[in-house]
Amino acid sequence: MKRIVAIHLLNDYSGSPKVLMQLLKAWTKNEIDTHLFTSGGRTGFLSDIPNVKNHFFWYRFSPSSWVRIANFFVSQFLLMIKLLFFLKKQDVVYINTVLPFGAAIAGKIKGCKIIYHIHETSVKPKIFKNFLFGMAKRTADKIVFVSEYLLQQESLIDRQVILYNVLESDFTDQADQFQYVEKPVPIVLMICSLKIYKGVDEFLKLAEKNNSYLFKLVVNASEKEIQEYFRGKTIPDNLTIYPTQTNTHPFYREASIIVNLSHPDLWIETFGLTILEGMRYRLPAIVPPVGGVTELVKDGKNGFLINSKNVDELSEKITYILSNSDVYQSFSETSYQTSLLFSEAYFEKESLQIISNL
Repeated sequence: MKRIVAIHLLNDYSGSPKVLMQLLKAWTKNEIDTHLFTSGGRTGFLSDIPNVKNHFFWYRFSPSSWVRIANFFVSQFLLMIKLLFFLKKQDVVYINTVLPFGAAIAGKIKGCKIIYHIHETSVKPKIFKNFLFGMAKRTADKIVFVSEYLLQQESLIDRQVILYNVLESDFTDQADQFQYVEKPVPIVLMICSLKIYKGVDEFLKLAEKNNSYLFKLVVNASEKEIQEYFRGKTIPDNLTIYPTQTNTHPFYREASIIVNLSHPDLWIETFGLTILEGMRYRLPAIVPPVGGVTELVKDGKNGFLINSKNVDELSEKITYILSNSDVYQSFSETSYQTSLLFSEAYFEKESLQIISNL
C-alpha cells in the first residue's frame, strides 16, 4: 500500500502548515497511510491531526540569521538521516515549502516519488533561494504551486500543477451563518506576520490619516514581540494591535473591509489566505497589484489593487468603498461569490489527483 510521507520544517499557525493540514486531512479521509515529519516542541496547525502518524526531527528557530542558517542545515542533515532509515521505495515524499531539502535528498537516494508544494517566491538571500529551488528542480517528480502567478514566476520542471489554497468547511460553515450588519464605525482589518515588508508601518499611517474609522491589526507574534516592534512608534488611538489568534472569526465578523499591504518590492504574496477568508465574510479587499492575490481580487469589482506605498490612494479607496453603500454591496457580493470557487471539495479532488497521477 502506498504511503505518503509529508515533510514540513516549522509547525506554527501560518499559511503553509495550514494548507498541509488540509492535505493531510484529505488523504487520511481517503484512507491513505499518512506520515508527517516536522520539527518538535511547537504547537501549530500540524499538531494532533487524527490518523496522521507523527515523527519529529530537531530544528530551532533563532532571531540571529547566522544561527538560524546553521540550525537549518543541521536540521536537514538530521532529517535526511532519519528518512534514509524510514523511507521505502514505493513511498510518495511530499515536501511542503522549498525548505526541507534533506527530505528531497533522502527520497532521491531511496528511489521514491517526490512532490514539492511551493508557497513562496521571496526567499532571501538569492544564493539560498537558488540552492533550494535548484534542489526542487533536480529532485521533484511533480511540483504543486499555490497560484498561476507563482507557477509563471518559478516554472521549474514540466510536471507542474496549480492547487489553489481553499477554506476549510468548518471555516465556511461558520462564515456562512454570518449576517452582515452595517457598523456604526467601520473597521479596517489586517491580519499578517509582524514584519516591516508586510506593510505594518503603512497600516499605522493609514490609521493616522483616517481617524473616523477603527483599525485592527492581528499579527502572528507575542505581546513581547509586539512591544519590541512598536517601541518608539506612536500608535494612533483608533488602532488596536492583537497578538497571535487561533480564532479569527470574531475579527472578520466585525470588520468592514480587509487589506493586505505587503511591499511588492520585498515580499510578493503568492496567494493571500486571509484575504480569501475575509471575502467569505463578504468583505471588500484592498491588496497589492502583483502576485497570486490578484487572482482573488479584481480591481473595481470586489476591491482594489494598490501599492501599499501609496497611502493617499489607499485612504481614498477605503473612503470610496465605505461611503458608497451601492458600491459596498456590489463589492461585498462579488467577494462572497469569488470565495465559493475555493472550496474544500475542489481541493480534495485535486489533491488526490496529484498523488495518483505520478
